[in-house]
Amino acid sequence: PRSATQKGRRGRIAASQRKGMIMSSTLFLRRVLALDALTCVGSGLLLAAAAASLAPLFGLPEGLVRGAGLLLLPIAAFMAGLASRPSPPPLLVWVVIVGNLAWVVESFALIGQYSASITAIGTAFVAAQGLTVLSLAGLEYVGLRRMRVAV
Repeated sequence: PRSATQKGRRGRIAASQRKGMIMSSTLFLRRVLALDALTCVGSGLLLAAAAASLAPLFGLPEGLVRGAGLLLLPIAAFMAGLASRPSPPPLLVWVVIVGNLAWVVESFALIGQYSASITAIGTAFVAAQGLTVLSLAGLEYVGLRRMRVAV
C-alpha cells in the first residue's frame, strides 16, 4: 500500500504536469496572436505613413488607405495584449477571429466596390493581405482548439 505522502506527491506531480500541458498548449496560440499583432503593426504603420504614395499606386482613396492603417494599430495592441497572457481568454480570442474574418470579407468587398479604380497592384495587395488575415484566423482557431483539448 502507498503512503499518504506518496499519494500527495503524485497528485502534486500530476497537477504540475497538467499545468505544464495547459501552458504549452497556449504557446502556439500566443505565438500566432503575436504574429498577427506584428503584421497589424507593420501594415498599419506602412498604410498610415505612406497613404499619400500608396493610394494612387493602389487606385484607392487616400483617406481609406490611411484610415485602414490607423485602425490596425489599436487592433495590434489588443492582440499583443492577448499574446502576452499566459492563457488568453477564449472569448477574446474569438473576438480576434471574428474580427479577422470580417476584415477578410471587407477586403474582398472593397475590391468589388472600387473595381472601376483599383489597380492590379491594389487588387493584389488587398487580396494578399485578406488571404494572410484568413490564414491567421485559421491558425488562431487551431490554437484555440488545442488550448481547449489540453484543459
